[in-house]
Amino acid sequence: MELLKLYLDYFVFGILGFMSFLMLAFAIERLIYYARIKSKLTIFQNMPELEIALTNNLTTISTIGANSPYVGLLGTVLGIMITFYDIGQGGKIDANTVMLGLALALKATAAGLLVAIPSIMFYNGLLRKVEVLKSLWLQSQLDSDNSQTP
Repeated sequence: MELLKLYLDYFVFGILGFMSFLMLAFAIERLIYYARIKSKLTIFQNMPELEIALTNNLTTISTIGANSPYVGLLGTVLGIMITFYDIGQGGKIDANTVMLGLALALKATAAGLLVAIPSIMFYNGLLRKVEVLKSLWLQSQLDSDNSQTP
C-alpha cells in the first residue's frame, strides 16, 4: 500500500498526460491533413477510400475522450482506498485527514475530465470536417459526371 501511496499521482497523471499528448498530436495532425487534402479530393476514386483516409486517428481521439474519465475515477478510488487504509492503520478518525485525503483523491477525476472534454470537442469538430469534405468530394464527382455527359 505504501508503494501505491507514493506513486499513485505519478501513475494516474502520467497516463492522463500521455493520453492528452496523443489526443493533441492526432487532432493537430488531422487538422493539417484536412487543410491540405481539401484541394486534392479528386485523387480519391471511391467513397470508402476517402472515408478511410479522412477518419484515420479519429478512433484514438474518441477513445481517449471516452476513457480518460475512467482513468481519473480509478485514481480517485485508489486515493480514497489509501485514505481509508491510513485511517484504519492510525486507529483515529480525524476529519481534517479524511477531508484532505478525499480532496486529493478527487483531483484525479478532475484531471480525467480535463482530458475528456477537449478530446470529445476535437473529435466532434473533426467529424464535422470529415462530413464536409465527403460532401465536397460527392459534389466534385457529380460535377465531373455532368461535365462528361453531352
